[in-house]
Amino acid sequence: MRRKSTAKKDSLAHQRIDAHEKLCHIMQRETNKKIQELHSDVHRLERIMIGASGFLISSMLGLIVALFIKVF
Repeated sequence: MRRKSTAKKDSLAHQRIDAHEKLCHIMQRETNKKIQELHSDVHRLERIMIGASGFLISSMLGLIVALFIKVF
């Protein structure tokens, strides 16, 4: 009797561990997908910021040059 009880417990424990591992695998895949999406969003924002900064710097430089031309 004890052997059957122990075997049942071992089987149940293995089933629970397998179910937990499957859940962890799914959660890890979803987490990696979200991290990848955030990574691409950050790169998109970086490109926007670099473009906006470049535009502002070139506009300010153009204004400074125009002011110097007017003054001199």
